[in-house]
Amino acid sequence: MSLRQELAEFIGTFTLVFIGAGAMALAVSGASPGGLVGVALAHGLALVVIVYAWGSVSGAHVNPAVTFGLALSGRFPWVRALRYWIAQLLGAVVASYLLLILIGRQGDLGMTVPSPSVSVWQAILIEAVLTFFLVTAVFGSAVAGRNGNGAALAIGLVLTMDILMGGVLTGASMNPARTFGPALAMGDLSALYIYIVGPLLGGGLAALLYDRVYLRQP
Repeated sequence: MSLRQELAEFIGTFTLVFIGAGAMALAVSGASPGGLVGVALAHGLALVVIVYAWGSVSGAHVNPAVTFGLALSGRFPWVRALRYWIAQLLGAVVASYLLLILIGRQGDLGMTVPSPSVSVWQAILIEAVLTFFLVTAVFGSAVAGRNGNGAALAIGLVLTMDILMGGVLTGASMNPARTFGPALAMGDLSALYIYIVGPLLGGGLAALLYDRVYLRQP
C-alpha cells in the first residue's frame, strides 16, 4: 500500500503547525513584533504554499475538519480519511515537539485556547463559523475546480481573514490537528474538545451545503 498521499498530508500539516504555531508562540511571548497580523499572515501564506506544493498529490487537506467535510459529502472514502487524520495529527505533533526543542515553552507553543471573555459554547460557535468559511472556500475553489491556479490563494486568504477576526477570541484554529499538536507538547488537552466539536460542525455543514446545493445537479 502506497502512503505517498498520507506522507504529503504529514508534511503539509507539519508545515502549517511549525510556521503557524511558531509565529503565534513568538508573537505571544513578545519575541516577534508582528502581532495578530503576523500570525494571520504566517498561517495564510503557509497554507498557500502547502496547497501549491501538495495539492496535486493529496489534495492538501492538512486539516481533519476538511477531510471530514469531504468524507461526509461522499467525495472522499472514510477509510482513507482515517489514514489522513492519523497523518495530520502526527505531522502536528512532530512539528510541535520540534518547536518545543527549538524555542522552549515560550508563548505556550502557540496553543489555541479560548479567551476568558468567551464561554465554551461561544468558542465552539466561533470555531464552527470560521471553519464554515474555510471549508466553503475549499469546496468553492478546489472541489468545484474553480479559480484555477488561484485556488490556493483563495483558501489561504480565508484562513488569514478568519484569524484576523477570531484570533483574539479562540485563537482561530479551525483545525483539530493545529490545536492538538501544541496542546499535547504543552501537556494541556483541557480545551481540545472545543477545537474538535466546533470545526467538525462547521466543516461538515459547509461541505453538505455546498455539495448538495451548488455542486450536484437537481
